Amino acid sequence: MGMTMAEKVLARVSDHPEVHAGEFVTARPDRLMAHEAFVACAALLAREGVERLWDADRLIVVLDHYFPAPTPDSARIHRAARDFVERFGIRHFLGHAGICHQVLSEQGFILPGELVLGTDSHTTTYGALGAAGAGIGMTEMAYVMATGTLWMQVPSTVRFVLEGRAPEGVMSKDVILHIAGRWGTEVAQYASIEFAGAVAARMGVAARMTVSNMGVELGAKFALFPADEVTLRYLEGRARGEARRFEPDADATYRESHRVDVSGLEPQVALPHNPGNVRPVSQAAGTTVDQAFLGSCTNARLEDLAVAAAVLRGRRVHPRTRLLVTPASAQVYRDALAAGYLQTLAEAGAAITASGCGACPGGHMGVLAPGERCVSSTNRNFQGRMGSPEAEVYLASPATVAASAVAGAIADPREFWRGRALEEET
Repeated sequence: MGMTMAEKVLARVSDHPEVHAGEFVTARPDRLMAHEAFVACAALLAREGVERLWDADRLIVVLDHYFPAPTPDSARIHRAARDFVERFGIRHFLGHAGICHQVLSEQGFILPGELVLGTDSHTTTYGALGAAGAGIGMTEMAYVMATGTLWMQVPSTVRFVLEGRAPEGVMSKDVILHIAGRWGTEVAQYASIEFAGAVAARMGVAARMTVSNMGVELGAKFALFPADEVTLRYLEGRARGEARRFEPDADATYRESHRVDVSGLEPQVALPHNPGNVRPVSQAAGTTVDQAFLGSCTNARLEDLAVAAAVLRGRRVHPRTRLLVTPASAQVYRDALAAGYLQTLAEAGAAITASGCGACPGGHMGVLAPGERCVSSTNRNFQGRMGSPEAEVYLASPATVAASAVAGAIADPREFWRGRALEEET
C-alpha cells in the first residue's frame, strides 16, 4: 500500500518500513525550532538537572515575537535565552534575524522529507519545502530536547487539488482563505494536508509558504507541497544538506480529496473573528480601517513587499489609516531596500519596522485600540488577537492590504493593480 507524504516522513523517522493513518510511532525529529518559548523549555530542563541536550546541533533558536524588546520582562527573556544558548552549547542561535519560519527556510535549515517540530503553531509553513512541520507545546519541546524522541499518531491526509488559472490581482492568500471559507477551519483537524494540482505546481516557494502557513488554521498537523524542481531551485546554494525531490506515492490513500478551481476567484477577506469567516472582497469593500498591517510569517516576504509597492507606487496612504510594514526577516528587509520597495512604501506613508512578529500576536508595534479595525496580511483574526478585544481584524492578501491602506477602507486591489497571476508568485 502506498504512503502519503506524512506517512513517508513518519515511517523514516520512526525506523518503520511503512506506517499508515491511526498508527502510533516514536519519532526522532530532524530539526527543532524554538523562539522565546525556548527559555521556558530550557529552564524546565535545568530544574530537572538536565545538563546536555540530546543533540544541540538540531535545535535552532530565534528571538522574534518580542523584538525589539518592548518591556523589561521581554528583555529579561532575551537575556535568559542567550545564557541558556551558551549553557547548552547551541550553535544555531540566529538571534534577531527575523521571523522564525522565514529565517529557517531562507537559511537552508529545512529540507524535503524531514520532520521539523517547533514551539509555534505555524511550523506548518515548512510544508512549502516538502517538510512535515508541526507545532508542539513547551513541555513536549523540553522532552524532545532532552530525549530526541516524541510519541506521535500518524495523521490521515486531506488532499486539495488546485486547478485552473487565477485571475490578475489574486494571490495565494486568497486561495487559502477561500479554502478556509468553503471547507471550514476544522476540515483537516489532526490531519495532514497535501496541496496538489497544476496551480500548486506553478506556485513559487513564497506562495507555497503562505498556503502551508495557514494549513494550521484548517486544523492541520502538517500542510505539505511535493518537493519538485521549484523547491530544489529555491534550496540550491542554501540547503544545509542534500535536497531531493519528495512526493507521495501514486497509490497513497487519502481521507478526503477536494478540487479547488481558482479560475474566476476574486480577492478574499476573512471577517472577524475567525479565519473561516470568509467573503469575496466585494462583500467587505467600503469597511473603514484604522490600520493596515503588512507583516507576519504568512505574508511579509520579498514577493509580498513587491506587490504592495506596486499598489502604492505614486499613491499615498489614506490620512485616517496607518500602514505598518514589517519585513519577514532581516534578509528580506535588505533585499527590499536594495530593490527600492521600502523606499516606495515609505514615500507612500508606510511605517517600516524591524523584522519580527510584532503586531501579529498583539505583542507590540501596532496593537489596536477599542473600536479600531485593521486589515492584515496575518493568519489569525481571533477576538483580541492584535490588541483590544473590542477591535476587529480582517485578513487579506498583501495586495488587498495595500489597496485598503490607500482607500482608507477595505478595497478591491484590482482597482489599483492588475498584477501577476497567482502562479507567477516566484
